[in-house]
Amino acid sequence: MSHQTVFPGRPGAPPVSAAVLLAHGGRTRSTAPVTPYQPAVLRMIPVAAAIRRALPGRATVVTRPLYRLRGWNGELASPVADLTEALDQVGERYGPVPVVLIGHSMGARTAMRVAGHPRVIAVAGLAPWLPSGEPVEQLAGRQVLLAHATNDRVTPPAETWAFAERAAAVTDVAAIEVRNGEHTMLRRAAVWHRIAAEFVRLALGLPAGDVTVSDAFRTAGSRLRV
Repeated sequence: MSHQTVFPGRPGAPPVSAAVLLAHGGRTRSTAPVTPYQPAVLRMIPVAAAIRRALPGRATVVTRPLYRLRGWNGELASPVADLTEALDQVGERYGPVPVVLIGHSMGARTAMRVAGHPRVIAVAGLAPWLPSGEPVEQLAGRQVLLAHATNDRVTPPAETWAFAERAAAVTDVAAIEVRNGEHTMLRRAAVWHRIAAEFVRLALGLPAGDVTVSDAFRTAGSRLRV
């Protein structure tokens, strides 16, 4: 079955100069198909909207590709091939534009795995699922942001901070701890959205609208609490 990313229509818009791909979450194991109305998919809609509002003009495409299957599925790492195809399709459609990846939960694991793609310049994981043993070498040369909530009961923050320490050996890593947040990013949603939007602005070389993310990179090696 072929995977195809749906890109937004752009009548009258200027040529695309960059792209942002948002990778949704899923389940540890499931071969059920992804649908547009699953909570993990819907959760990325307000994140995408916040990013679009933070970007001037219409030269950056923001899209939310869907995986074929809901699960990671062990060694199959099912969504990795889908997100890789989505990155390839960006190049086929818009040419060699830089891409920023933003992933939530399983989507963050997926985004980190594919960050070695030649189009990717930066990758962020929100409430990421990053179990011990996840590779970091592919992150070399990319800006990396990891944000996790203190009250996350689904994916362990300790695993995220351990991943951040290992990734710091190969690239610049910023770590943000969201106080009193939780896994779904519904509590303190505005904070999560601001982090995502400001990371994209920073990655694309735009002036900061909020200093949280830039401060996190300046204090690399420690966690910024917000």
